[in-house]
Amino acid sequence: MLETLRNALKIKDIRSRILFTFFMLIIIRIGSQLPIPGVNSELFAQWFADLTADGMGFFDAITGGSFYNMSLFALNITPYITSSIIMQLLTIAIPKLEEMQRDGEDGRKKIAEITRYVTVALALIEAVAMTIGFYRGGYLEYSSGAKSVVAFIMVVFTLTAGSAVLMWIGERITEKGVGNGISIVLVINIISRIPNDLGILFEQFVSGKTIPKAILAAVIVIAIIVGMVVFVVFLQDGERRIPVQYSKKLQGRKQVGGQSTHIPLKVNTSGVIPVIFAQSLLQTPVIIASLMGKGNGTGIGSKILKGMSQSNWCNPNEMVYSIGLVVYIALIIVFAYFYTSITFNPLEIANNMKKAGGFIPGIRPGKPTSDYLNRILNYIVFIGAVGLAFIAFVPIFFNGVFGADVSFGGTSIIIIVGVVIETLKQIESQMRVRYYKGFLSD
Repeated sequence: MLETLRNALKIKDIRSRILFTFFMLIIIRIGSQLPIPGVNSELFAQWFADLTADGMGFFDAITGGSFYNMSLFALNITPYITSSIIMQLLTIAIPKLEEMQRDGEDGRKKIAEITRYVTVALALIEAVAMTIGFYRGGYLEYSSGAKSVVAFIMVVFTLTAGSAVLMWIGERITEKGVGNGISIVLVINIISRIPNDLGILFEQFVSGKTIPKAILAAVIVIAIIVGMVVFVVFLQDGERRIPVQYSKKLQGRKQVGGQSTHIPLKVNTSGVIPVIFAQSLLQTPVIIASLMGKGNGTGIGSKILKGMSQSNWCNPNEMVYSIGLVVYIALIIVFAYFYTSITFNPLEIANNMKKAGGFIPGIRPGKPTSDYLNRILNYIVFIGAVGLAFIAFVPIFFNGVFGADVSFGGTSIIIIVGVVIETLKQIESQMRVRYYKGFLSD
């Protein structure tokens, strides 16, 4: 990794792209510290600190502390992520969008433009809903009169504009930076919270202990983190290569084709999406109830909300709420299959192979090939889903049993590792392009 960056910095164009990305990230971190006018930040921070509903911790992590600080970028790029997922699902359901996607670069540009509009609309809806919650909770600086209306409008406008600006910065990083703009914005937010989380772990398990116990605790914590990172790297890079042979064709007096290649089926075909889907489905009702001041009673509804909150899972004193963890793991596996099914079409791949004269050795072209790919895919998806569930489970277990209360967890590690690997691959590909240009110009 360091060798790749060192070589990249030697090339002027790539060096400029890296510096541009760096300055954009500085702007993001500055904006994450500037408070929104009209919100009582101290009251909001106190409410957030007292909030026991998990899910807010991860939301704060992916916003880089912006939500806790109630800063200009409090909504961050979560509306864009939601919008992108919605557009992916609609592309499968709406034939016109599917046709746009197949139109090449022009079609993708149109879909990207629609995604921007949907992002702004979602940001506006989320901003209005959150501001109503702030108003009811007394977190706005003015609770009545004309000034309260002005404060309400100002908060809604700032939250929406902040999300739109971050989306614009992400696209500029993709265009003029190292690429992967939106993902890099998300990663820098998560990384910005890690020093604080490491400090919490140090205070909980190392500080105040005898030297042998402190060393042992530090070694265990480091081993767990490193072990998870290594596991995620293997999960992200793992793939099953399906061999494909193309038949030779006679063109004029020459035979062409006949080359061998493969179809790479990634073990983790759906990335971190199943975990985000499962978390969103379980945590959204908890967050809404918290904003409305509900869920603290003793009724059946409050117990259900407690079971949906990650902060109550793996608690030795209240194991009944760990049923929510079982549901969470099941949802991860279900969403892994669901998301893979809408992004990978074995029948279409089999038909394209057949048209191009390709076949899998030992498998007949057409439907037998599709069935074979589907069977292999189901097996691989299960392995990837179990791996995702394990990564998500480990931080929850240590949080519940040992009280290791940190904002970053398995989901954050998957995002960081995946984006870092993908960004390095893009930098390497840009370096290869520069080398080819230099070769052609000689």
